[in-house]
Amino acid sequence: MEFLVVWWSRLRARWAVGDDRGDVPGWVLVTLMTAGLVVGLWAVAGPRLEALFTQAMDAVVGPL
Repeated sequence: MEFLVVWWSRLRARWAVGDDRGDVPGWVLVTLMTAGLVVGLWAVAGPRLEALFTQAMDAVVGPL
């Protein structure tokens, strides 16, 4: 009888682990925070990055 109790408890533990559907709210939060960081950095560094890109392109192909 003890064997059945141990077997049943292990089986229920496996079922509990297999019922994981993921952490959707966590991934949504990570995605939104990443998008916020990109927008924030782009707002701060956008003009400088554009000037850097233009300078690099001018060095390769010449001024347009």
